Amino acid sequence: MSGMRVRQSMTFPSFQRAALRALAALTMLLATSVRSNYVFDEDPFQPVTQDETVAVGGVVTLTCSVKENDNSSLQWSNTAQQTLYFGEKRALRDNRIQLVKSTGTELIITIAEVQLSDDGEYTCSIFTMPVRTARATVTVLGVPGKPVITGFEDAVQEGSTVTLTCTSSGSKPPAKLHWYLNQEEKPGRPDVVESNPEEPTYTVTSELIFTVTRDDNNALIACAVDHPSIANGDKKTEQPLSVLFSPSVSIQPESDLPREGEKFYLQCVANGNPEPTAFVWRRKDGELPPLAKVDGAFLRFESLNKTDNGIYECQADNGIGMGDVSHTLLVQDPTAMSTSSGVDHAVIGGVVAVIVFIMLCLLIVLGRYLIRHKGTYLTHEAKGSDDAPDADTAIINAEGGHSGVDDKKEYFI
Repeated sequence: MSGMRVRQSMTFPSFQRAALRALAALTMLLATSVRSNYVFDEDPFQPVTQDETVAVGGVVTLTCSVKENDNSSLQWSNTAQQTLYFGEKRALRDNRIQLVKSTGTELIITIAEVQLSDDGEYTCSIFTMPVRTARATVTVLGVPGKPVITGFEDAVQEGSTVTLTCTSSGSKPPAKLHWYLNQEEKPGRPDVVESNPEEPTYTVTSELIFTVTRDDNNALIACAVDHPSIANGDKKTEQPLSVLFSPSVSIQPESDLPREGEKFYLQCVANGNPEPTAFVWRRKDGELPPLAKVDGAFLRFESLNKTDNGIYECQADNGIGMGDVSHTLLVQDPTAMSTSSGVDHAVIGGVVAVIVFIMLCLLIVLGRYLIRHKGTYLTHEAKGSDDAPDADTAIINAEGGHSGVDDKKEYFI
């Protein structure tokens, strides 16, 4: 037993040394690989490619280039390692694949009408010693189909809870679905993604659950698909929502001033889905007047009388429910003036008063102007009146100084 224990204690250090040697070898291999990659990147004969993404049905361009060439040819191979082009020579008979450019340092090809099967890694090779290669990953996007909305083929009742389902198939990677109600986004349940069994695409489903109101009648419910393969916006499906609700009712009089002796009507205006077709008119606390005639949504009065005063009620029915409303009728005298006419006369009177006030102000200003600029008038008395020897001479001289004019004499016979 003691000898066995000795052999075990001697074996353990040898295993440890073997593990250390393996670790050291792995470290050197990694270091060599790192140095090799570094030199690989600096190699002028190393081909350079880039990954591409394209939607189904599109065109993808594959470019392979080197900095230098020693007269070796460049080659493109597909995901199954089948040669597509070797320099300028077509190797695979696939008319979708065309040569764009072939030189000693560059090889460019295109693949048209891309299919999901074209997804994968493509290899560019240059046949130097040793052969150098580079890979380009082509990601083919599956284009999602137009979404389909189900769940409310018929009209729904106001206040009920609706569950709508939106489904879109054929996307790769899985698309995202968004709900909208009249252009306003509504949160739905998380998308459910399922793989399609016969192709590498997905079917995405989303649900929207909400309680409808009468305001949602004729609203547009939309489901939109968001996917990188859709370049010009979302794919969207819209469907109008029809909500059944009982009518809301109001009474519209023919005029605001019903006058005695005139024709007059009350109109029952009802809004519901479906449109109300049955109307019932009643007079509160009494029968309808003898000259009042029910005409569907109208209650017509052939000749108003003050005995027609009262409260009138209208009830509308559309099969979903009923709505009613009342209106108080107050017949006025034949000479009564409407409120709008009184307002018009008041406005006209106010305008006239303003004009009169402005004219008075103008007259006052004009009078003050004339007073300030009134001329000074001088009275020139006849010269020499102060020096006249007597009163008669002074009077004669004061009569305008007509000393040079012969005096008219009057003779009495």
